[in-house]
Amino acid sequence: MDDSIGRPARDETVEYYFPYIDLVPDGDIRLILDDQRAATLSFLETIPETLANHRYAPEKWSVSEIVSHVNDCERLYTMRAFWFARAMESPLPSFDSDLAVKTARSEERPWRTHIHEFASIRASTVDLFDQLQPEAWLRRGVASDYSFSVRALAYIAAGHVIHHTQILKERYLKLDDRA
Repeated sequence: MDDSIGRPARDETVEYYFPYIDLVPDGDIRLILDDQRAATLSFLETIPETLANHRYAPEKWSVSEIVSHVNDCERLYTMRAFWFARAMESPLPSFDSDLAVKTARSEERPWRTHIHEFASIRASTVDLFDQLQPEAWLRRGVASDYSFSVRALAYIAAGHVIHHTQILKERYLKLDDRA
């Protein structure tokens, strides 16, 4: 594996994102993203439509809102990665995930559309990262007033899915991965 594709250093983004990055196992991030696509789809397909609007507490997002959020963020992370990989120098704006969830109205859509959307977005993510030149992985840019490397964004995308999948299993569906 090319060293430019390895795990990002602690200076490649702000500490806020390392709880996601640190969840990602060692290995080629391109393969991890692709393998995660299949595993996440398999998991999401086990969730029945009847649980799509379930919340484990009144003020928390529903299952469909979480997957909508995951999909939005995946688009965001890959757009940022594309922008920086192509050496665009202008900073990118902030993202308000609460506003995005509220205006998406994801609970009005059939559950299967969220699953299909994840599959499509992740396929595009895998394609983007599969085709990057080695030097592109180390390029950096600014978004939300924070610095990011392209490879940090790849790890953030993977870690973000791990994080929200764990939340769905532990808090919403009461599943335990440790068995």
